[in-house]
Amino acid sequence: MMESLDTDVADAESVGETRDEVVAGVRQHAGQMARELARIEGGDYGRKTFRVDGGEWTVKYEAGDLEFLRFEGRAGLDVYVVSTKQAPDFEPLSRALEHYDALVAAFNDYVAGLEGILDDAPDSFPAVASAAEVVAERDRIVDAFEDAADQMAAQLHRFESGDYGAWAVTVRGTRWELKREVDTASYVRVGGEDGVYLVSQYGAPSARDVREHAGGFRDFVRAFNDEVAELHDDLDAVTL
Repeated sequence: MMESLDTDVADAESVGETRDEVVAGVRQHAGQMARELARIEGGDYGRKTFRVDGGEWTVKYEAGDLEFLRFEGRAGLDVYVVSTKQAPDFEPLSRALEHYDALVAAFNDYVAGLEGILDDAPDSFPAVASAAEVVAERDRIVDAFEDAADQMAAQLHRFESGDYGAWAVTVRGTRWELKREVDTASYVRVGGEDGVYLVSQYGAPSARDVREHAGGFRDFVRAFNDEVAELHDDLDAVTL
């Protein structure tokens, strides 16, 4: 027959509250280390591991706040003292906290070791050269590209059917393509799908690209003119 069930079950609520208070205190204190690490490392996200006699502590921070505090000790001890998930078990927490002061000392040593690290860093720098003249010259040439491309688009619109079209030719062994919308150039691209856009609705090409392809653009326009001239000759030969 079952024995009496009158024996009271121990209430673990107070023990749990004590554990939660301890973890909350560690979270607040280690959170200061997390914020200082974020300031030192120059970013909102990261982690750093500190080795102590009893094992390793890892402080991970996110958006400047402590994300977790983990202790990996000897004899298989591995506990998240602070985390965004569940609270740690009592016994691993107690063992880990035996080494918490060592973590604080290691952190303080780390910060102290950074003092004076920038003493020899220069605090004055040469004047930065202005790119204004280069940009102005680049824009002048690109404006000429765009003007020529629009004229080509207008001519294409005159003798081709449809409001959208493209014209392509190989110049100096490289493919050039003009795409138009009605009588305005949408783009001029050199070098195929992965090539350089010398005329575009999304911005000007680099000065280096302009320098490299300016001569080719001139030959691109000449090739267009030659094709238009041939077309005129062919039409002149037609008799009705």
